[in-house]
Amino acid sequence: MSKGGDPLALDALQNLKFYKYSSVDKSPISNYILRHYWNAAVKLLPLWLAPNLVTLLGFVCILVNIALVVIYVPDLVGPAPPWLYYSFAAGVWMYSTMDNIDGKQARRTGSSSPLGELFDHGIDSLNCTLASLLETAAMGFGPTKTGAFTAMIPCLPMFFSTWETYHTHTLYLGYFNGPTEGLIIAASIMAMSGYFGPHIWKQQAVDVFGFPELFGDISLRDLWVPAILFAFFVGHLPGCIKHVVQARRAADLPVLPVFLEWAPMLVFCASCMAWLGSPHSHLLKDNHLVLFCLTMSLVFGRLTTKIILHHLTRQPFPFFTVMLIPLVGGAILVNLPRFGLDAIEPEYEHLYLQGYYGFALIVYGNWAWRVIDAICRFLDINCLTIKKSKVDKKEARASEQSIGDSKGVLRETEKQA
Repeated sequence: MSKGGDPLALDALQNLKFYKYSSVDKSPISNYILRHYWNAAVKLLPLWLAPNLVTLLGFVCILVNIALVVIYVPDLVGPAPPWLYYSFAAGVWMYSTMDNIDGKQARRTGSSSPLGELFDHGIDSLNCTLASLLETAAMGFGPTKTGAFTAMIPCLPMFFSTWETYHTHTLYLGYFNGPTEGLIIAASIMAMSGYFGPHIWKQQAVDVFGFPELFGDISLRDLWVPAILFAFFVGHLPGCIKHVVQARRAADLPVLPVFLEWAPMLVFCASCMAWLGSPHSHLLKDNHLVLFCLTMSLVFGRLTTKIILHHLTRQPFPFFTVMLIPLVGGAILVNLPRFGLDAIEPEYEHLYLQGYYGFALIVYGNWAWRVIDAICRFLDINCLTIKKSKVDKKEARASEQSIGDSKGVLRETEKQA
C-alpha cells in the first residue's frame, strides 16, 4: 500500500498487474436473450476500434440527447415532438448496447486492462444523472422535486454497487438490475411517451391496474417515487450489504467500520436535498435543474470513480473529494434564513451554480487526465486507440469463438455467487 494512500504512486500502480475482473450477473434477460444480441452486435465493430472508444460513443448518444432537451424541451415538461422521445429511447438503448459490448471488444482485440473497468464504470457514473434527466423530460415531471428525484436517484444504486465491489472485488448484478432491466424500462417509458405523449403518465392508476379501493385517485406518476424507493431499499441495498459483510467476515475483518464509508454519499444526498428542497432555493423555480444535474454528474462521477481507482490499486477507501465542498456550501447558502440571516438572491444562487459547474468541470477533467495518463504510461497502453503490439490474435480468435458472457467486461462471470 502506498504511503498516504496515493493511488497514482508507483507502488500503488504496481497492484494493477494483479488485476483480474470478476462479476456475477443473474439476470435471465441478459443471460438468455440479450447476450445473443450483444454477441452479434460486437462482431459489427472493426477490430481497430478501441474498447474505451466504444464506451465513449455510447455516452455521446446520451450527451446528444441532453443537448436536444435543452433545445426542444428546456422546461422538461413538453410536450415535445414525438421523434424527440424516440431519440431518448434510442440513445439509452445505444448506450446500453455499447456498455455491454465494450468488454467483448476488449477481448476480441486482446486489449483488456484495468483502465477499461475504470473508464467503463466512470462513464456509468457520469451517466447516472444524465440518462435519468431524459426520463424526467420524457415523463413530463419538469423542474420539480419529483423531477430532481428521478434524475438523481440512480446515483444511490451506483454508489452502493461500487462500494460493494471495492470490498468483494466482484460486481454483482441481481435477477433484476439497473444496467439491464432498469435501462429497458427507461427506454420503454421514453418510447411510450413518443407514441402516446408524456401526458399518459398523468393517467389514473386505477384505469390501468383496477383495484379502485387500493389506488383511489393516484396517477401513474404518483406511483413512480415509491416504486423506485422500494426497488432500491428492498431489491438492491440489502444484497450489497450482505455481500460486503460476507467478504469482511471471510477475511476476518471487522464489519461495522465499513458503514462509515457511506459518509460521502450521505453528504452528497443530504446536501442535494437540502439545496433543492429548501423553500428559499430558486433553482427549481427558475428551471435550472439541467445545469444542476450536469454539475452533479461530475461531482458524483468523481466520487465513485475515486473508489474504483482505489479498489484497482488496493488503496484505503477514499472518504473525501474536494468537489463536495461547494455542494455543502450551496446547501448552506440557500438555508441561511433558517439561521436568521438574509436569503441569497436568486441571480446569485444561479451564478454560484454556474461557478460550481465550471469548478467541477476543471477539477474532474484535470483529475481524469492525470489518472488516465498515469495508468496508460504504467501499462504501456493507449486510452482510445489500440497499440498494434498489444493485439493478441490468438486471444481475439478464441474470443470470437467463445463470446457468451452476459455483459462485456462489466459482466464477465469468473466466479459464481
